[in-house]
Order: sequence, then structure tokens, then C-alpha cells
Amino acid sequence: MEYRCSVNRPKLAENYTEDTWLKLRDAVGAIQNSTSIKYNLEELYQAVENLCSYKVSPTLYKQLRQVCEDHVQAQIHQFREYPFLCSLDNLSFLKRMNRCWQDHCRQTIMIRSIFLFLDRTYVLQNSLLPSIWDTGLELFRTHIVSDSAVQKRTVEGILEQIELERNGETVDRSLLRSLLGMLSDLQVYKDSFEERFLTETNRLYAAEGQHLMQERDVPEYLHHVARRLEEENDRIVSYLDQSTQKRLISCVEKQLLEEHMTAILQKGLSTLLDENRVTELTLLYQLFSKVKGGLPTLLQFWRDYIKSFGGEIVCTPEKDKDMVQDLLDFKDKMDNVAQSCFARNESFINAMKEAFETFINKRPNKPAELIAKYVDSKLRAGNKEATEEELERILDKIMIIFRFIHGKDVFEAFYKKDLAKRLLVGKSASVDAEKSMLSKLKHECGAAFTSKLEGMFKDMELSKDIMIQFKQNQSEPSNIELTVNILTMGYWPSYTPMEVHLPTEVSSSAFRSGTQIHLTTA
Repeated sequence: MEYRCSVNRPKLAENYTEDTWLKLRDAVGAIQNSTSIKYNLEELYQAVENLCSYKVSPTLYKQLRQVCEDHVQAQIHQFREYPFLCSLDNLSFLKRMNRCWQDHCRQTIMIRSIFLFLDRTYVLQNSLLPSIWDTGLELFRTHIVSDSAVQKRTVEGILEQIELERNGETVDRSLLRSLLGMLSDLQVYKDSFEERFLTETNRLYAAEGQHLMQERDVPEYLHHVARRLEEENDRIVSYLDQSTQKRLISCVEKQLLEEHMTAILQKGLSTLLDENRVTELTLLYQLFSKVKGGLPTLLQFWRDYIKSFGGEIVCTPEKDKDMVQDLLDFKDKMDNVAQSCFARNESFINAMKEAFETFINKRPNKPAELIAKYVDSKLRAGNKEATEEELERILDKIMIIFRFIHGKDVFEAFYKKDLAKRLLVGKSASVDAEKSMLSKLKHECGAAFTSKLEGMFKDMELSKDIMIQFKQNQSEPSNIELTVNILTMGYWPSYTPMEVHLPTEVSSSAFRSGTQIHLTTA
């Protein structure tokens, strides 16, 4: 036989459910009115668990919601009643709203702690039911924040505080953070606040940009824009919702930068470059890199500036004496701007090269001639301006300018003529420097370009060896110092033939020496 023993759950006392609910309602009321609770919290928690165990959960949930809703509905009167709404200033209104919100959050947390068992069983098992916390948010949104007059006053008050802060006044950021957090938690931040905030921001900075572009010089304006962007980013961190950041910063950049790019560059780029304002040029590049079309616009103005400034150096005959040095100094300056201020941007470096090549060839042949003359002045004996290392650096810089000129054959003609003079009269400052320059030219233009120049050096070395042999084999000492250079006609510049009349003593000595040199080389 099989025996079954059934244990019936003990029945609740006749009025247990009603009495327990009254006890719980009193506790909720005490929390809502900030008075002391008559009962032990653990006792209240146990009471909720008991009711849930006896399938009273649906009723208990509805009763709790209704009590909370009645309380929240009553709170709206403090914001609606005349003359309160009209007489209270905006800041006081915001503080009252914030106090109401903070009280509501604190009360909801305490109520949930008592009804936690209900929240974690019945509510959790019914996906369509909002949790106790979400119910609290829903009620506050529906009955307080969604009230048109209250919402309008709240948003206008927040916007007023932000405007005051933008004008340099100190505001209560913790108050703004709390209220904007409220709007975000209640999921009305974007519709009720953000759109109006961005519209006001757009209006403010549009007017400010127009006004300050007229009043301030470009360096001051750039620093102002950077400061404004920093301030708005700080507001994001301090009290605005992160979702606002992209649109807010974009709004500031558009109204203060994008709308005025051409005006900024027309008004101030030349001055910044003329005065070598590295800090402001760096800031200009950083700011323009943030806006659509900023860098291409800056690039075009940068290219135009180089062409204009360089063209004045090249095309002003009165400045020919200093042309090459001015070009070297200008190139150094623009290189520094590209490297230090424009983040080594390849587009800017290439634009600079293109601009140099354009303006340096506006005046055909003259730059090539003057570059050759400049090199001659640096390689000629007696130049005490530079050490060998400094001379090498100067030659490297010269080669950069040399690359831009189209008339390289003109350069070669003048360079060959000056080189011949240095070699023949022994006025070269350094053979090593001469050969270094020759090597640079060969690397840049190829072996065909430098073959005759190299031939000139070979002639000089061969002549030197012959003269040494001649002096070693001289049969009788001469009172006349004689130096003979044997040159290959095709390597050297052509000179107009000249008739030379030598004194008898010199001519006879030269004849004998020439005969001996001929025999030595034969």
C-alpha cells in the first residue's frame, strides 16, 4: 500500500493581507513625507515576502504603484500654483526642481529596498512590467517633467545658466549636472533640451563670430576660438550628456571657423608668416584641420603666399645682390613652418616645392646665374664666413634651391667660368669643398652634366704632376718662377685670344722652360 501525506500551507489570518498592506502603505507614506518609519525594515521586507508567497503579488504591485503615483501627482502643484510659478526666479525654480527630483530618487530607492522581494520575483518574471525603479522614473516623467509649463521653465532655466557661464559668470555646475542627468534618465534629454540647446549655441556663436572677426586681429581670434572649444569640451565633461559632444563641437567649429576660413586667411595668414608666429600658425593648422575643407583652403593660401613673397625676391632687380641669400633664408623659414606648425604634412611640403619652382623661374636665367655666383663666393679663397662643416651645410641648401631652376645649362656656364678662374689662379678655398660640390651636381644632374667640370680637375692635377717633374729635372736654376697649366680645350671655357708681349728675360726663360716641359711630358 502507498500512503501519501499532504501538508497544507497554513492559511493567512482573516485580515492579514489588508493589515499588512496598511502597514506597508504607512511605511511608504513615511518615506515620502520624510518622517520616521514605525516598523523595522527587516519586518517590512518579511511582510512583502509573505504576501508574495501567498500569490498576492499582482495586487501588491498595483497598490504600490497607485500610492507612488498619487504622491508624484501631488508634487506638481508646487510648480504650478500661482503666484509661485511667476514669482520665483529661474535659479530658485531649478533648485526646487532638483530638490524634488533628488527626493524622489531617494524615496524610490528606499521603497524598492522594502519591496525588493516583489521586484525580484513577480516583476522579474513579467517582462511587460517595469521594475520599481523604472516605475518611479515613468511616474516622474509623466506627471512632473512632461508638464509643458514645468518642462519649459526647467529647460529655459538651464539654458539661462549655461549662457551666463559662457559670458564669464560662475554657475552651480553640480545643479546643472543633476538636472541634465534627470532629463537623460527620464529619456527626454534629446527632445526637450538638446535641440533647443544646440539652436541657442548656433545663434550665439554665429553672432560672436561675425562680431569678433570685425573687432579682433587673427592671432587673438584664433586663441579665442581655441578657448571656446576648450570650454565647450569642459561642459561636456562637467554636466552635458556625452551624446551632445559631436554636434556641439561641430556647431562651434562651423560658426567660428568654417564660416570665416577665407576671411581669417585673407586677414592674417601673411602677417603670421611674415612675423614667423609659430605658436599661432600651429594653432591655425590645428583648428583648420578640424573643419571640412579647412586644410585644402589653408594649403591654397600657403601656396599663394610663397609664390607672391618669393616672386618679389626674384623679380626685383634692385634685390639681385641679396637674392640667393634671401631665397635660402625664405626656404629655411618655410621649411620650419611646414615641419613645426603644419605637422610635416606632405601636401604642404609638396605645395611649397611647387610654389618655389614656379616663382624662381618667373625670371629666366638670372637666378641660375646668381646661384652660380653665390657658390663662387663661398668656395673662393678668403671666405672666412664658415667652417668646413658650415660650408657643407650651405652647399646642401644651395642644391635645394638649384633643383627648382629650369635653366641648369645657364648655371653650368657661369659655374664653369668661375671654377676655371678659381682653379687657374689658385683661389679655391678648399679642394674638398670643390669636389663635394661637384659630387652634389653629379648626383643631381648626372655624369654628363659634370664630365667637363671633372676634366678641369684632372687637367689641374696632371699639370701639377708635370710641374713637379719639371722642377726635379731642371738642368739649371732660373731666377723666374714659372707655372704652366696644360689644359684640354674642350673642358675649359673659351676665352678671346690675346697677344701677350713678354720682356726679353721672361720670354727667353719661358722658351727654355717650355721646351724642357715639352720634353718632360713627351
